[in-house]
Amino acid sequence: MRRRTYLAVTAGAAGLAGCAGGGPGGEGGGDDAPGADGGEARGERFAVETVVDGLEHPWGIAVLPDGRLLVTERPGRLRLVDPAAGEARTVEGTPEVHAAGQGGLLDVTVHDGSVYLTYAATDDAGRSATHLGRGRLDAAAGRLTGFERLHVAEPFVDSDAHYGSRVVVGPDDRLYVTSGDRQFKDFGAGHVARDRSNELGAVLRLAPDGSVPDDNPFVEEPGVRDGIFTYGHRNPQGLAVHPETGALWEHEHGERDGDEVNVLEAGDDYGWPVASEACNYGTDDPVGVSHGDREDVTAPVHVWPCGSGGFPPSGATVYDGDAFPSWRGDLFAGNLAGQYLGRLSVDGREVNERAPLLSDREWRVRAVAADPAGRLYVAVDAASAPLVRLVPA
Repeated sequence: MRRRTYLAVTAGAAGLAGCAGGGPGGEGGGDDAPGADGGEARGERFAVETVVDGLEHPWGIAVLPDGRLLVTERPGRLRLVDPAAGEARTVEGTPEVHAAGQGGLLDVTVHDGSVYLTYAATDDAGRSATHLGRGRLDAAAGRLTGFERLHVAEPFVDSDAHYGSRVVVGPDDRLYVTSGDRQFKDFGAGHVARDRSNELGAVLRLAPDGSVPDDNPFVEEPGVRDGIFTYGHRNPQGLAVHPETGALWEHEHGERDGDEVNVLEAGDDYGWPVASEACNYGTDDPVGVSHGDREDVTAPVHVWPCGSGGFPPSGATVYDGDAFPSWRGDLFAGNLAGQYLGRLSVDGREVNERAPLLSDREWRVRAVAADPAGRLYVAVDAASAPLVRLVPA
């Protein structure tokens, strides 16, 4: 393994939100200070529009070629949203899901006419796992047709947490799917995220039909699951393709703080839990050692270490639109406990956290996506939640 030395540490005032809840005390200053009804960030003034309201724990957003959206709701519904009409229609034909704890209908993406869904589902014993499936959208009928299960991130376990469950299509026409560690607590070398004979705590690389590509990094290695692309992850809830470089940018939750942003390289080990900048909950005791203390793991490009307050992230996109030109190349990520939309400027692999957006609204931000016009759509995680968009003001 190649050791990465890109570790950037955010502490003190830049660690704006704690994992236990609560948000930043203010909006920040300078050119990033937002206004009351909309905002201004990095020289871009924006307004916030409600597209639809009353969604139940929305989790994933996919933008269709015609500008409509597919939005998942964790209890198991897929909604077809028409922003122009302000309407959300339920799409039938979705799979049965395990809607308990952090499980349910999770992410969605669209590729070559197929709708891909990730979701939690159970086996005959009631144990759950992260699933990937696909169908085709008949928009006129409001239905997914021919839905089929493509892959299960095994094993099934007795846990309702840490499904990971983001899916994106890479520039290589491959699906990348995140799988969490299912909240296993044995923080040593025997942890499931270190055991490559299973698919927990990993990012998987699959062909569009769910099969394993022959050029995956561990295909020839005995005892290792062929679908694994990277491993040593905790609960990766953000995955995005950089529009210029094609690199995969991933973020994940730490334990107590220790939240990370990573750039994924085929076959690399990202350390969890033997290398981490997190502490055990309720203590200042570190989980493992720092990434910089091991030669065999890849360090994050950005991290919120124990004591910083953390950045519990969900959803990610690298902005490449025309609506806000000075945001191009920025990484946007939802912040759950901190209740804001995070913006991180990216220069190569150097990452800097900027002042938060939407931090005056007490919204747990679950997902973010941009449409072809460059407007940013934001899904709020609540029992009756809005889907909003940021537009130029």
